[in-house]
Amino acid sequence: MQPSLYVSLSGQMALMRRLETVAHNVANVTTAGFRAEEVKFEQLISQKTDAPTAFVSPGNTYLSREAGPVSRTDNPLDVAVSGDAWLAFQSPNGIVYTRDGRMTMTPEGELTTLTGYPFLDVGGAPIQLNPAAGAPVIARDGMMTQNGNQMGALGLFTIPEDANLARHENSGVIPDRAAEPALDFNRVGILQGFTEQSNVNPVSEISRLIQIQRSFDSINSAIAQSEQTMSQAVRTLGETS
Repeated sequence: MQPSLYVSLSGQMALMRRLETVAHNVANVTTAGFRAEEVKFEQLISQKTDAPTAFVSPGNTYLSREAGPVSRTDNPLDVAVSGDAWLAFQSPNGIVYTRDGRMTMTPEGELTTLTGYPFLDVGGAPIQLNPAAGAPVIARDGMMTQNGNQMGALGLFTIPEDANLARHENSGVIPDRAAEPALDFNRVGILQGFTEQSNVNPVSEISRLIQIQRSFDSINSAIAQSEQTMSQAVRTLGETS
């Protein structure tokens, strides 16, 4: 295969991966706490031809940690996280971390996600409130009170910057390195009565979609030109043989 075709085909594979991430991001532009997917590409060198050929990898996806915009709801069971920290809830797959702080209180007084998973305190235990005492007051450090009585604290956690994040439902992530309880509440904290929206920028995603389409067109033109050059070479060799 011609080196130029290696380059063109690798480019198409990379663009397909990028197109998938753009589509997924756009589909979740209104999902609370959603983390946008990004694609990281690497240049590889192939030694399969006489001359080394550069091409790009299909790309590796990762989740953006950039904070999304915060909107006020005045719902006491809605919280947003300020700073680089995460809430935690218990799922069948283990502890999951999220920026989606929309909570509900069960008739038994347990705080859960909208899908029914219990939110956790800093020690990793479900949070139990008094269901007859109404919605709690939640301080910046996560401490919750009902009628002036401390009822526990909503856990805030930090995830190492070099941890890889796997996506989970409920706008959740599962890191490959252990999260730690947040300690500096001057840098991170809870905002009661607010929710964090998706960090997807729709304008940027549409711009990326246009760039992908233009790149596809350029690659298709390059492939067509390469095939035309090959056909012409074959005809020339046939005439001289």
